[in-house]
Amino acid sequence: MTRDELVAELENKKLTEVIDLIEEAEAGYLTELELAPSLGLLRDDTLNEAVLNYLSSQGVEIIYVTEDEE
Repeated sequence: MTRDELVAELENKKLTEVIDLIEEAEAGYLTELELAPSLGLLRDDTLNEAVLNYLSSQGVEIIYVTEDEE
């Protein structure tokens, strides 16, 4: 998925916060992103993977945090 296709899909789903993350990564402001493995970033697995791959390609380190079960 190209950047334009990715952004168009996010706009279609009204996921402006994720578009903001992409723009921050492109500008060099986002260098790390912490995620819980079970949650990911988006509910749509395909779109989630595309966004995370794009962010990684922009130099963002994806850090999966440990989820403590009590």
